[in-house]
Amino acid sequence: MSDPHYIAAANEMCKKAGMDQNELSAPKHFLSTAQFEEKKKAYSEILSVVSFFSNKLLNSLKGTPILVVVSDENGYLLLFEGDESIKAMSDQFGIRLGAQFTLEDTGTNVVSLSLQQMHPISIIGDQHYHSPLHDIACYGTAFHNTDENNLLGSISIMMPIGFQNPLYLSMLAQVVDSIERELLLRKQNRKLNIMNQIMLKRTRNGIVITDENGITTEFNDFAEKISNNSRESVVGRNIFDSPLTGKYFKEVLREGKIFNNEEIKFIDDSGQQVVCLFDAQPIFENDKMIGAFGQFRDISNRYLLQEKYNYLAYHDDLTHLPNRRSIQNTMETIIQDINTGHPRKLALLFIDLDRFKIINDNFGHYYGDELLQRVSERLSRCLGKNDILARMGGDEFIFLLTDFDSPSYVIQKAEEILKLFHDPFLVNHKELYTTASIGVAIYPDTPLSMEKFLVYADNAMYQAKAKGKNQFVVHTSDLSDEMIAESVLEIELRNALDNQEFVLHYQPQIHNVSGALIGFEALIRWEHPRLGLLAPGRFIRLAEENGLITQIGEWVISEACIQNKKWQDAGMAPVKISVNLSTQQFLTRNLISYVEEVLELTALNPKYLVIEITENMAMEYEYSIHVLKELKKLGVGISIDDFGTGYSSLNYLKNFPIDYIKIDKSFVSELMNDVNDAIIVIATITLAHNLQKEVIAEGVETQAQLDFLKHHNCDITQGFFFNKPLPASEIENIYLHH
Repeated sequence: MSDPHYIAAANEMCKKAGMDQNELSAPKHFLSTAQFEEKKKAYSEILSVVSFFSNKLLNSLKGTPILVVVSDENGYLLLFEGDESIKAMSDQFGIRLGAQFTLEDTGTNVVSLSLQQMHPISIIGDQHYHSPLHDIACYGTAFHNTDENNLLGSISIMMPIGFQNPLYLSMLAQVVDSIERELLLRKQNRKLNIMNQIMLKRTRNGIVITDENGITTEFNDFAEKISNNSRESVVGRNIFDSPLTGKYFKEVLREGKIFNNEEIKFIDDSGQQVVCLFDAQPIFENDKMIGAFGQFRDISNRYLLQEKYNYLAYHDDLTHLPNRRSIQNTMETIIQDINTGHPRKLALLFIDLDRFKIINDNFGHYYGDELLQRVSERLSRCLGKNDILARMGGDEFIFLLTDFDSPSYVIQKAEEILKLFHDPFLVNHKELYTTASIGVAIYPDTPLSMEKFLVYADNAMYQAKAKGKNQFVVHTSDLSDEMIAESVLEIELRNALDNQEFVLHYQPQIHNVSGALIGFEALIRWEHPRLGLLAPGRFIRLAEENGLITQIGEWVISEACIQNKKWQDAGMAPVKISVNLSTQQFLTRNLISYVEEVLELTALNPKYLVIEITENMAMEYEYSIHVLKELKKLGVGISIDDFGTGYSSLNYLKNFPIDYIKIDKSFVSELMNDVNDAIIVIATITLAHNLQKEVIAEGVETQAQLDFLKHHNCDITQGFFFNKPLPASEIENIYLHH
């Protein structure tokens, strides 16, 4: 790729000027001490704002050897901050306070080009004219007075080339946007002339102004509305006495602090919660503090929408009970407490309604939904203080009992629930009768996964149904043959790799705009000699528990790369293949070297391999971002799988070098029936696109689901609607031979 025109022009100028490429051109003009101090004084407000945001930038990149350099509009350096190791190199590059950087004096440099261009720029390595700078990556941009559009100066960052990342351009743009907005705000605040009554009356923000002693001198209409206080009752009183804002104004007036976007909550006269963002800062006149300015911005609607989104993700829309996702998270937390030595108790009552399908079929889904609501209301009546009731889906409910005195409490609760179904449920003037089959599982003394604990309760529930329904069965060690079979399967799993019993099936991924095949997800299957073809749900958990998962995962990466290269060599149009990493494999220290070795041995172009990780793998932030960056250096793609079902952090999502976000099939499968899932899917697509990521929806099974996803600009889909996961031979018949 050729260099941008302005870099090429600058380098050509250096060449024509006869500059020596192997020797740095030092600055030739410097501000005198008096000139520098005068310039700093004139730029004091600008420098304080720039320094504040540049320090935030440095803190966000802590550990990265980085230097932040600030110049005025003429290229004179006024400030530089950063890592001590790179600060020590500053002298050899001519970076001194008061030095002027120009293209004519110092050649191609980020300060001059930032001031010249109207957008963020980068100069990486040998794009510099002078070879001593070829190991340096520079990013820079100018900042302006936005209301007058006059140039104020530039802010640049420098680092060793090994730390380059194009995301720094976006970060710089955000920092400069913040600087310009802050400078504009300060300028506008000065223009308020402190007591601009027109502004105070017309603004939609609550405004509070005090004198230097904290006595309130101004309190506008909106402040009255959102604080439950009249202007007459506040003006003349000391703001320090306010339970809402007193502590902030005290620090502003006594310490000169500035507060931005402090979240404040309170209840208004009608009993509604009000949520505001509060700013406060000192007011100066001729360098003397004469008071404080504070403003409220009402964000109640936005806050409530976020709360609603969070609620929908963890609650059942029909019954408003906690949903499967919520109860599983709670169980995981309690089990972790137990396994780390906390003296806690846990029991599950897995409830399935008897004859519910008959009621649904005979009376329709309206009656079925109404019955489920009546059942949830009746079940809620017998909740103990440490009990949680959740709907798992369909006609299944769970009672989670915690920290009870003895197992007898669990049995009594099961008996109490059965009695709740003795009386009919009145639905639309009809009496509907149903009973419940209950599986009971009490958490044992030995560690047990949440999934297996649920299986215990589920197996016990099916035993209750098999015995005639309308009863409960307590899980015991000899209750389920499945547990014995699982032990045998674990032994056989240990030989499966050596016996070459694993195969990969490939599920197509289709671009929603072009309709073209753009990739496959590689999914493991076990060709069991006795049980036939087994899906991963039958053996992956066992592999994780017995430590085989990393070996199996490495085999998947290798086999997927080999197969993709075979297809390409046979004439298939090159496409990407995605492979899933387990948590154990992600945490393996040789992951990067292994992927690199496989790509080298198979000669597969790295851009045709996509590594899929789950949200939960990202909880170890520092480790995760290091691994993902190293994978990106290899050239492979990165995808976040099962998005929305695990540990989500928007900050991590923003910082991680990922290419794709995969919407979990649990949201896709019900998006045409459940408005909550539809809202979550739309929000995920919007979020991903705002972060410049592509979206893959998995589990698409119907035309209606595909049309919905296309309408909302989902990029890629996969699912049974196009094809189930297929063996390599069938993929070749469909996509290679035809």
